[in-house]
Amino acid sequence: MHNPMIYRALAALLGYPQPDLIAALPEIRAVLADDATLVAAVEPLLQRLAAGELIEVQQDYVQIFDRNPSHSLHLFEHIHGEDRARGQAMVDLIEEYKAHGFEPVSEELPDYVPLFLEFLSLCEADEANRLLGDAVHVLAHVAGRLVESGSDYAGVLQALVSLSPVAPEPLSVPPIRDMDEALETFGPGADGVEPLLKPTLPQIAPVNFYPKGSGPAACH
Repeated sequence: MHNPMIYRALAALLGYPQPDLIAALPEIRAVLADDATLVAAVEPLLQRLAAGELIEVQQDYVQIFDRNPSHSLHLFEHIHGEDRARGQAMVDLIEEYKAHGFEPVSEELPDYVPLFLEFLSLCEADEANRLLGDAVHVLAHVAGRLVESGSDYAGVLQALVSLSPVAPEPLSVPPIRDMDEALETFGPGADGVEPLLKPTLPQIAPVNFYPKGSGPAACH
């Protein structure tokens, strides 16, 4: 049964720990209580947040997500890296939000996982499942990296994967380009014209979270 509150509960757990989150932990546990898989996945984090000193769990959060790019909660970072295609993906996702009447008030980028989950909580069941199925490959990838680091936050991402109607596929992580590669990419082309100055045709593409070169065709 589709329960939008589950997405909101998981989104809250992925946010920066604040006193209001700690106070809401019993409510979050109650929202997830009907699904044993979800409860088992997030219980270690719930206990850690409830038992730890606030300053300690905040420091842990910064260490896990802000100082380790492989744990980033920005979906497109794991697909596009620093490639310019990431900007177009952001635009496509914003358009997806607007098409459903969702106007984010957060200052976060649109591909921030808690914001994406807030959006899913407002969608009808079929649409939420479709979009979660599109993003599950990235979510599973981040979950795997968090498992490797021994983080309790892995359970939240694993819970999301368990909700997806689509099985995750391996993600090809974009390479980190060095300065020479960047200059080659963004420097003048053979015609002497800067790529950023070349005229381009407007593109309207569906949001696509599938790994490059694999996965089913993008949804329409």
